[in-house]
Amino acid sequence: MGNFKELNVWKNSKDLAVEIYRLTDQGRFCHDYGLRDQIRRSSVSIPSNIAEGDDLESDKQSIKYFYLARGSLAELRTQLLISMEIEYISKDKYDELEKRCEKISAMLIGLIRHRSK
Repeated sequence: MGNFKELNVWKNSKDLAVEIYRLTDQGRFCHDYGLRDQIRRSSVSIPSNIAEGDDLESDKQSIKYFYLARGSLAELRTQLLISMEIEYISKDKYDELEKRCEKISAMLIGLIRHRSK
């Protein structure tokens, strides 16, 4: 606990948030402030909750934040799907980001199981 920067799930989710910021800084996202800001907030919330959870004293407290990260990930996945359907991102880009989200989700489930023991 307390070494969140060493967690692969944190690294992957932080990298995803950076990519989301870059993606939403171009194209049609530039002018859709509502969706752009919402998708950025949900992407940043994932590694932030992982970091906060990992830095807490008890596994029970930590798990709560890991579940919050999963909730933010679900928000992000929804926003990415909407972004694809309104043609802000291509199907290929959506598929790539969705795979990364699935990987992060699986890693969070593993972390929650590990901390639940």
